[in-house]
Amino acid sequence: MSELNVHRFGPESGPTILALHGLTGHGLRWRLLAERLPDCRVIAPDLRGHGRSTSLPPWTLETVADDVAALIEPRRPVTVVGHSFGGMVAIHLAHRNPELVAGLVLLDPAVGLPPEALLPIAEQTIADPGYADVEAARRDKIATAWQDVAPEILSGELAEHLIPRSDGRLGWRMHTAAVTAYWGELARDVLLPPADLTTTVVYGNQSQVTAPLRVALQRDPRPKLTLREFDCDHMVLEALPDETAAVVRSAL
Repeated sequence: MSELNVHRFGPESGPTILALHGLTGHGLRWRLLAERLPDCRVIAPDLRGHGRSTSLPPWTLETVADDVAALIEPRRPVTVVGHSFGGMVAIHLAHRNPELVAGLVLLDPAVGLPPEALLPIAEQTIADPGYADVEAARRDKIATAWQDVAPEILSGELAEHLIPRSDGRLGWRMHTAAVTAYWGELARDVLLPPADLTTTVVYGNQSQVTAPLRVALQRDPRPKLTLREFDCDHMVLEALPDETAAVVRSAL
């Protein structure tokens, strides 16, 4: 198994949470959750192709799910919290390794997205011109779902995740080919959480990311699934960290 860079927070003896970030993100984002759950052990990897982890292919949901499964101790199932792409990885993990997952908390999960919406995003990832300076990156974040995130949280994101590129501009600490491939993975058919697994889905009412999943759940309800609406855009944890931590706490 290829090496992942893993951020670990909290006491080893506490309830364990495996926290999976979204596309273009990194594991250190989950520090916001760990600070609000100080008695919990939060394991937050940089997913393959992101942050300081390996960028080697294959770049598939199955590979990423197997990567993170290796972080869970046998016979000690954990609560898995996933945002966006990380939510889809969490669902795949629960199907592939049900013995490792005690429950799911999915934050605006990206499941079964329209291919016609994903193609221009993937093309933009390939053509990304980068940023002239930090303020240009800040403006771009605010224009793309970070507008309801506190300025100090956004500044922390820029400090951790924005790095110099070989062309002298700035870009995100991620592998372009890997992220481009992952956009395509999100166009797969909707995969629902296992019916017998306790699951909480939180969606931002200013985001359209969860629409395909919510339609599928109306057709095939899960008896152990709770749906929560938050007044925010796609970056659920960053926009409403206290409320997010409370939902995760209730799922432990």
